[in-house]
Amino acid sequence: MNNVQRNALIALLYYRIRPRRRFWVHQIRRLRVNNGDYHRLVQELRLDDDLFQRYFRLNQAEFDDLLTRVGPRIARLNTSFREAIIPAERLAICQRYLATGDSFMTISFSYRVASCTVAGIVGDVSWAIWDCLVEEFMPVPTKQDWRDMAEGFLQRWNFPNCLGSIDGKHVVIQAPPNSGSLYHNYKGTFSIVLLAVVDADSIPGHRCRWLWTEQ
Repeated sequence: MNNVQRNALIALLYYRIRPRRRFWVHQIRRLRVNNGDYHRLVQELRLDDDLFQRYFRLNQAEFDDLLTRVGPRIARLNTSFREAIIPAERLAICQRYLATGDSFMTISFSYRVASCTVAGIVGDVSWAIWDCLVEEFMPVPTKQDWRDMAEGFLQRWNFPNCLGSIDGKHVVIQAPPNSGSLYHNYKGTFSIVLLAVVDADSIPGHRCRWLWTEQ
């Protein structure tokens, strides 16, 4: 038996013994439109803006505004096999992950979609949010912007010739496999450090301009 025949035999045996998929979409997930969190819980939360904001870390106006910005980018076409998840539901899944850090598996059960679908949605929607908001919220400063920032630090904080304030935050993560103490911090947790530079308006209750971030 030559190599070609052996490979063909292996492929045939694998095809015969591999487990057959019992169904295309699990019966529980077929009830997503009736019982999934977006179609039931999220719609109920719209009756209470405080609860809505605690769930998504965005109020309804902010959520809807974000949806109008990224909706066309994250919309998908229906196919002959299944209906696509609507943009509002895709944004809700991504925002729930960003707000809580829950596992993809936990979100997949509550929204009644596959965990691999959750993973794809989080990645796609996160990039769409970045692409749609970066020019407005993190634009490249002009010379006049730099002058205004320096004037802001002088007037508000009496700190001359300052263009930005630097601070860092430990974003808690699960330790990656075989990483040892690489991500271990002095607080006793595992984290990635987010380092950011903001302008003079970065005080509680005020909207600040993010100038630069690095992980």
